[in-house]
Parts: sequence; C-alpha cells; structure tokens
Amino acid sequence: MNEHTEAQTSFASFAEFYPYYLKEHCNRTCRRLHLVGSILVLCVLFTAVVTQYWTLLWSLPIIGYGFAWVGHFFFEKNKPATFKHPLYSFIGDWVMAKDLLLNRIPF
Repeated sequence: MNEHTEAQTSFASFAEFYPYYLKEHCNRTCRRLHLVGSILVLCVLFTAVVTQYWTLLWSLPIIGYGFAWVGHFFFEKNKPATFKHPLYSFIGDWVMAKDLLLNRIPF
C-alpha cells in the first residue's frame, strides 16, 4: 500500500502532506478548477480592498471552495482533502496554484 493513501489520517508536516494532496488532484480539470477559483478569490479580494466594499469578502469561501468542490465531486470523484485536513489543504491550494503557474505541475 502506498504511504499516501486515503486511509492516512495524520501528517507530521505540510511537506509530508503535499504529495498526498497532489495525488488527490490527479485530474487535470480538477486542478484547473482549483486554479480558476484561487485566481477569482484574489480578484475579489483585490476588488474588496480597493473599493472598500467589504461584504464581497463573504463570497471568498463560496468562490474558492465552490470551484474546488465541483472539481472533486464531478471530475476527480473523491472527497476534498479540506474535510479532513483543512489547514494543510488550504495551504496546498495556494502551493498547487503556484506550481501550476510555474509549470511544475501539468496544467
């Protein structure tokens, strides 16, 4: 059995978690949806700060997680890592976005 399986429930560090996270994001469409959600979150955050229309901030989790969860439920066909590992998963979203944009992971 691979060391990073769904049965694994704890990780000593983010460095240990990230390979598991990437394995849970094998589907290219799922990764693309994560990236779209992350970019939209940054755009809405920027807009909220510039316009001082702070109620926009309420939409950030809906946008970010909405795109990601569509990717998981309809394309990856697995449960988002957020359910069991919320902090590492949140960090993983941004690291994966960076890795996609730097072409370290196939887009």
